[in-house]
Amino acid sequence: MDALPLSAAIAKLQQHKDQQTWSLRDLFAANPDRAQVFSAEAAGIYLDYSKNLLSTETLQQLLSYTDTAELKSSIQALLSGSPINNTEHRPALHTALRFQGAPQTEHEQAVADCRVQMQNFVEQVHSGAWTGFNGKRIRHVVNIGIGGSDLGPRMVCEALRPWHKQDLSVHFVANIDGADLSDTIASLPADETLFVVASKSFSTLETRQNALSARQWVLDAGCAESDLAKHFVAVSSNIVAAQDFGIAAQNIFPMWDWVGGRYSLWSAIGLPIALACGFDAYSELLKGANAMDTHFAEADFAQNLPVLMALIHFWYRQCWGAGSLAVLPYAQRLAKFPAWLQQLDMESLGKSVTRDAQPLPYPSGSVIWGAEGSNGQHSFHQLLHQGTDMIPADFVAIKQPTSELAEQHQWLLACCLSQSQALLKGKSLAQARKELEASGHTHKEVHQLAPHKVIPGNRPSNTLIVDKLDPFHLGSLLALYEHKVFTFGCLLDINPFDQWGVELGKVLGNAVHDAIEGEIPEDWDGSTAHLLKLLLK
Repeated sequence: MDALPLSAAIAKLQQHKDQQTWSLRDLFAANPDRAQVFSAEAAGIYLDYSKNLLSTETLQQLLSYTDTAELKSSIQALLSGSPINNTEHRPALHTALRFQGAPQTEHEQAVADCRVQMQNFVEQVHSGAWTGFNGKRIRHVVNIGIGGSDLGPRMVCEALRPWHKQDLSVHFVANIDGADLSDTIASLPADETLFVVASKSFSTLETRQNALSARQWVLDAGCAESDLAKHFVAVSSNIVAAQDFGIAAQNIFPMWDWVGGRYSLWSAIGLPIALACGFDAYSELLKGANAMDTHFAEADFAQNLPVLMALIHFWYRQCWGAGSLAVLPYAQRLAKFPAWLQQLDMESLGKSVTRDAQPLPYPSGSVIWGAEGSNGQHSFHQLLHQGTDMIPADFVAIKQPTSELAEQHQWLLACCLSQSQALLKGKSLAQARKELEASGHTHKEVHQLAPHKVIPGNRPSNTLIVDKLDPFHLGSLLALYEHKVFTFGCLLDINPFDQWGVELGKVLGNAVHDAIEGEIPEDWDGSTAHLLKLLLK
């Protein structure tokens, strides 16, 4: 696609933005029922986007932009299995991982076969039929992976803690820092521990080093090499390397090149989820994601949750100079949701050329950050309320309590709604002065303090209400953000499925490691050479 029509359409949006004064207070005053108009619902998730700096005309212009960006045909290409990942000549069929019903395609049949393999394995572990080298049942599972082979399963397992099996604990190791592995296994009995090594190539630096150290730990505990297969399974496409490691062929679960790592938790990469929560819960997770897939494929764009969220994000990125987005889940068990979303969004949208390799004439991805509420209110929310940058925010609230402490859940919801309300309303100088005068401050004190208490307000936010934090609704929420990121990529005309910047770091990392054990190349930059010498002194 030629970037010129997109640039022209963005310029038109910018003109629309610049031609008027934007006030959330005025928008709500003009239409008290605004929240009923600017909202949509699907798959157990309600989106209120009324607290955004947009009018009906804005929304229409944004929806018209989807025609310019050829969004409808791109969605069809994604779901049909076309090689939409054009730089690697692959489809991106993560939606096929959560299909429902009888398999209809070759990809779905492969997924169905993998599900059977996973279910049989999970049942063996849960029943105690799978034992370690001493004949004891497995009571600990350690997932060794990084990036997409870690963030998704780790986040889902934490979110679904009430579904965890009582006699099986699931742990995660990702960092090449040896402390990650050593701290995790320090209190685990080796003869009751099973490792899941998750690496498509089975050569990822961090994963391979941690796996080798775990292998030695099991051997040092008295396991014979012939029994290593009782303590290691793999999720990989490199069967030979996994077998050479000591993993039995029947215990290697497939990965496919038509699924990117950050979209892979729905595949056998989700094996820790099924082990922790049971295969039924894992299946419900898939059903929830599939429900959002159906909505994304079929709903009119004016009511399509992923499309609406992408358009709103696009509006702020292109026309308001908003370089970041705060994601604020008001649920302790969703504490790792922002970290998962960081990889999904920033690895997908951190690009600087179009699909046709032309330099982007407009901004691309944003910085995604956040933390669980209400903790964030006592740290970085200050920046949201009184900082000089306008930072849009997504608030995620869970309707039903996530614990037996129902009264605390009411306070949690109150915190969530009050924060979005405060971003909207703010506090004027006149209000600040009035409050200070009422509290008995002198005229001089009022004059000095009032400006410090001014909160600009007029800061935009979305609020997503999820019916319940269970496997189905969690699957729906995650798929919503996956499709939002894809849609945003289409609006920019970039490929959201490759990550060449990540690959460069891997290559250079190998070269630096070689230099640690050998000589520093003469053609290196002075800083890297100096730092390495300093570290080796």
